[in-house]
Amino acid sequence: MLAHVTATRYVAPLREGGSLPGLVEADDLGTYVAKFRGAGQGLKALVAEVIVGQLARHLGLRVPTLVALTLDAVIAKYEKDEEVQDLLNASVGLNLGVDFLPGSFGYDGKSFEVAADEAARVLWLDAFTANVDRTWRNPNLLVWHRQLWCFDHGAALYFHHSWERSAPERFAAQPYRADDHVLARYAGGAMTADEDLAALVTPAALEAALAAVPDEWLEPAPGLASPDEVRSLYQDHLAARLAPPRRWLP
Repeated sequence: MLAHVTATRYVAPLREGGSLPGLVEADDLGTYVAKFRGAGQGLKALVAEVIVGQLARHLGLRVPTLVALTLDAVIAKYEKDEEVQDLLNASVGLNLGVDFLPGSFGYDGKSFEVAADEAARVLWLDAFTANVDRTWRNPNLLVWHRQLWCFDHGAALYFHHSWERSAPERFAAQPYRADDHVLARYAGGAMTADEDLAALVTPAALEAALAAVPDEWLEPAPGLASPDEVRSLYQDHLAARLAPPRRWLP
């Protein structure tokens, strides 16, 4: 389960991408990048962030700590920017907080050399979860204290945006094109590591990743109203994609 904290101050917007995340301080004295439930991508982006983030950590990748961040309506009253104020008002309740890594910088492929086995794990995870947002235009990789950190997985698990047209079998067969991936040159390493990485993603590991998602973020799917029923739908899709032969591998 995610730790729960409460936002005490909105510090500044991070004007990158369309979701307008913001830097906030919380009652645990931590500073977080807040991903807001009222942003255009909606709750499903937060769900993907948690599921993929938990799986990444399970595979030995570094992911900033994720927390469930409660935002009170009073926070918006002190914000002068109307766009930000509207976003804060639309996000009262439970949001996602991503631990802020001060002094980190974006991976550019030049100033930091990624270990081959680590790069292969990142690429394999992105292929498994169908994460299309790890390109040179937007690597979503940070370098902090000479280590690689993965973040921003909201674009993964595309199938949950249209449950009525999705099926585990369809997701299982969907190929992953790595041509544009920031670590595309390690695709061969992902193929080599496939057996070992797939073995790590056990049913228990999937259940643990899904259990970390707060119930209120799991919107009902057709014929499935309860959060646990929706979790089972995610489990079915991910388990089907994990089953051999994994033809989606780049």
